[in-house]
Amino acid sequence: MPAAARQITPDDLIPDADYARQRRERRQALLPIKRLRRVPLGPICTVIFENYDTMLFQVQEMLLTEKGGAEQVPDELAAYNPLIPQGSELVATVMFEIDDEVRREQTLARLGGVEDRFFVQVGDTRAPGEPEGDVERTRDDGKTSSVHFLRFTLTPDQIARFRDPATQILIGCDHEQYSHLAGLTPATRAELAKDFA
Repeated sequence: MPAAARQITPDDLIPDADYARQRRERRQALLPIKRLRRVPLGPICTVIFENYDTMLFQVQEMLLTEKGGAEQVPDELAAYNPLIPQGSELVATVMFEIDDEVRREQTLARLGGVEDRFFVQVGDTRAPGEPEGDVERTRDDGKTSSVHFLRFTLTPDQIARFRDPATQILIGCDHEQYSHLAGLTPATRAELAKDFA
């Protein structure tokens, strides 16, 4: 199936009982891929680039743990299919990870609008992150969510340059209270390049 048409359908799902038996092996098989798709950005932020495999695993996990049966499937597909890249983009879950509740609240209160400040830099050009869906992640009081879903749409030229090992690729955030850059390793770049058609 072309990357631009990749979606999870009910036919891709296996029954909960079968999944429960295969769960450990599936998790072990996915771990190396998830490691490559996980990029630390500064001291408290992690960017996790999603794909069909990570989202299929997530849907199966939700179905197994919540036990909603066939009635639950449409809701899970509606929630997770938009996080599958469609050929000219990268899609990421961005998480601010702060264990201490007081510090987390204080930090997130200073990061209003951060969801609009992420980008993928390909050489000297940027692909800005676009927040997924119509859910506002920053409240009226300026406090942002600890989890964001972002889509980075690349031009054909940026995709070609992304595949060129001589081009530097960075993930970044330029929010005034959280300005950080992280380079992608060659292995992560090779893995993410699979998301392009």
